[in-house]
Parts: sequence; structure tokens; C-alpha cells
Amino acid sequence: MTASALAAETSEILARLGVAASAFTGGTMTVRSPISGEVIGAVKEASAADMSAAIGRAHDAFLAWRKVPAPKRGELVRLFGEELRAAKADLGRLVTIEAGKITSEGLGEVQEMIDICDFAVGLSRQLYGLTIATERASHRMMETWHPIGVVGIISAFNFPVAVWSWNAALAFVCGDSVVWKPSEKTPLTALAVQALYEKAAARAGAPAGLSELVIGGKAAGEALVNDTRVPVVSATGSTAMGRAVGPRLAERFARAILELGGNNAAIIAPSADLDLVVRGVAFAAMGTAGQRCTTLRRLFVHDSIYDALVPRLKKAYGSVKVGDPREAGVLVGPLIDKASFDRMQGALSAAKAAGGVVTGGERTREDVGADAHYVRPAIVEMPGQADVVKTETFAPILYVMRWSDFDEVLKLHNDVPQGLSSSIFTNDLRQAETFLSVVGSDCGIANVNIGPSGAEIGGAFGGEKETGGGREAGSDAWKAYMRRATNTINYGRDLPLAQGVSFDVE
Repeated sequence: MTASALAAETSEILARLGVAASAFTGGTMTVRSPISGEVIGAVKEASAADMSAAIGRAHDAFLAWRKVPAPKRGELVRLFGEELRAAKADLGRLVTIEAGKITSEGLGEVQEMIDICDFAVGLSRQLYGLTIATERASHRMMETWHPIGVVGIISAFNFPVAVWSWNAALAFVCGDSVVWKPSEKTPLTALAVQALYEKAAARAGAPAGLSELVIGGKAAGEALVNDTRVPVVSATGSTAMGRAVGPRLAERFARAILELGGNNAAIIAPSADLDLVVRGVAFAAMGTAGQRCTTLRRLFVHDSIYDALVPRLKKAYGSVKVGDPREAGVLVGPLIDKASFDRMQGALSAAKAAGGVVTGGERTREDVGADAHYVRPAIVEMPGQADVVKTETFAPILYVMRWSDFDEVLKLHNDVPQGLSSSIFTNDLRQAETFLSVVGSDCGIANVNIGPSGAEIGGAFGGEKETGGGREAGSDAWKAYMRRATNTINYGRDLPLAQGVSFDVE
């Protein structure tokens, strides 16, 4: 398929999904596909004033939407899930074109959206509070949950649509409105999702402005973060981004759901099933070209199996097909852009300087064009956990290190600033349980005999330390999108005070 055909296919998909050509042509923000580096769109860039106006519309919508019973709010999300099912092939293909994900991962991301819709529809009938025991006779104490307001969503390029849905589906059933600022690198998929949402909203009779999409740069993002009409902001991106966003939200006492950097590790124990390890490591370390927040980046292999496992991993790495993510059999697509490629090469140089032995990492498919960056995933055998290993590089680099003492490898595992996801491969019950215990992994996600990536929406997603501490998707993550009220009702004729306090007046 030629470069011009790629742009034409993008236009055709967007048209089928209900996006007007005027939305992605003639603008000042250029959109390139990492597949070829070709320009596939030019969207209009919103200003800070545009963002403020969108927040105003979303706030007005919230005032109406919060009065709608939660199960009826769930009907909007159910209808949105139907639109996603019907458009899955097209939207998944668009994710592949704009973000560079292989076909199965593009479709998988849309399936995540469908799954969170299903979860949220059920949740709309389960926004439970509590009845609490009270020490006062003829009183009842309880807690109730109420919609909180406009939810701001800032998403990253690597999951251009799924992360929005994790937040938006829950926000809608919780009675909130949303304002979405997508990554400047992937605005076309956002336009498509908004068009699908609007179809569902029309069917459900949802108020105008309930979901606002604002495509813009730094000015628009800052306007969203600083606006006092937005009590919750969910931001996904780098730790550096979180350091900028977090204090601004804290200054105005807004709630932050931060999903930031990850530097995820796996410990391979002597008892591990090596067939399972090779499969799990390959997917976790090379999937999405190493551009997941949950990508496996550090691998601790026990001395006794190191020489058996590492050659098998290198063989698997060498056999993986790198190329156009639309082609059958390709497992690793392109990096998002040149900056990502340059960071990868810089990290490999630093690893070599620290004594690392690099296998892979070279650029491939240079015939595609100067603006497309394909690389062979790299394995770097390190003598220890140098500074470069402790730094997240958003690229397919796997640092491999030896270990012999379990207590010591747990310390090494936790000795990084990030705390998103982690795993151990072992058939030793004590090691598995220790890894999941208070003295084990310090991450928000800890797995046994499965890699650190591939989280399901039923569990709360997020991490600790410099990962930000936020939680999205399943479990009780919905509470971040609501406000809690503790209520006490006196149905008697007396007014006893708490703790036996006496305060009698005539």
C-alpha cells in the first residue's frame, strides 16, 4: 500500500465513523502515521479560551446529568458499547494507523473499551453506600455517594482511546461530565471516538456538552488543569508531566488521578516454567514496540537458569517480525516518532558505557522513509542495576540481570522510583506469596506466572511512588469520580450528643 493510499484509507475510515472531513483537514496541528511518517491529517488546534468554553458546556451538562438516576445513566454507556461493537474493525484499524499498533493490539484496545462499558453498565446499579453503626439511640448513620462534577481527561498516545474510556465510562454512570484532551500525536482516533459517543448520546437523550473533546497543545492542557470548575483530572503520561500537573491540582485542592511512568520488572526463579517465561517475557517486553506503561523493562534471572533462559530469549527476539503493523505475522510495529528512537539509542549507549552487552536495538526498514522509525527489540545483559536501568525508556529495551539471593533481588526489584507493575515466575509457593506480601513488590500491580502487562478492566489499574498513586477502571476506582457524604438521621424525640457530651440549654 502506498503512502497516498494510507492517507486515503484514514479519510475513508473517519468518514465511516461519522467524522466530518473539516475536522481533520486544513488545521495547524499535523498528524503523522508512524507506519510511514506520512501526514494523514491536519486538525485545528484549540486555545485556552476554547478549553474554557468547553468546560463551561460540560459544567452545564453536569448540572442536568447528575439528576438522572444512575441506572438510566448506565443506558447511555450501554448504547455507546453497542456503537463500539459495530465500529470495532474500523476503530481498531485507525488505532493501528495512527499509533502504530499491530492489528490485534488495535482491535484489543477497542475491546477494552467495550469491556469497560459492560463493567460500567453493571456498576450503574451498584454505586453502594454504607449503613454505619451509631452510638446514639433512635439514630441512623450512613454514607452516600454523589456526582462530583466535570472530569478532565488527559490521555497519552500509546493507548489513544482505551484510557479515555476507562475514565469516561465510569464518570458517565457516576453522574459526571467529561472534557478530554487527547495526545497531540493521536487526535484522529479521539475524533472518531467522539463521533461514536455522539451517536449513542443522541439515542440516549443525553444533554449536550456531556462529553467535550478539545484537541490542543500545552495552553489547552494548562487551562484544563487550572480550571476550578474541574474537580477531578485524570492524567496519563510521563512522570515529568505528572510533576507539572500534580502541584497545580493540589494548589486548588482538586483531585488527581495520575497514571505516570513505569519501570516494570519480572523475577525468574529456579522453579519457573521456562516455556511460560519465554512466552510471557516476549509479550510483555516487545508488545506495542515497548511503548506500554506496563512494558517489561527489567528481568532478574536466577544464576542457575540464566544460561538456559537467556539464549532462548535471544532466539525469540531474533525470530520476531518487525514491520508494517497492518501486515499478517508482524508482532512489533514502529516507534511513535524520531524522538522516541533517539531516546532508545541514547539509553543503549548509556547501558554499554555501564558495562552492558547489547543484542538488537538497531534500526530496521529504513527504506520506508526517514520519518518512520522501526527498531529491533533489544536485550541488554547488565552487570548490575545501573542508573540507566532505573530510568524508564519508552522503547523495547529489556535489561537482564542475574540474582542468587531472594531477599536481595526483592530489594533490587523495588529499588527504582517507579511502582506500576511487577511479576514473578515461580512454582515455589513461599516465593510467590512473599512477592505478593507487604515485604514483596511495592507496585500497584503484582502478578505471579504472568508478565506485568495485559491488565484486565475488572481490577483497579495504577501504581505507587512516581507512578502517581492513581487508580482507574475496575474494583472501587469509581469512588474517585464521586463525592462522599456521611449522613446522620435522628428519628427520635431526644437529641443525645456524641461521646456522651452534655450541653443542656433552656
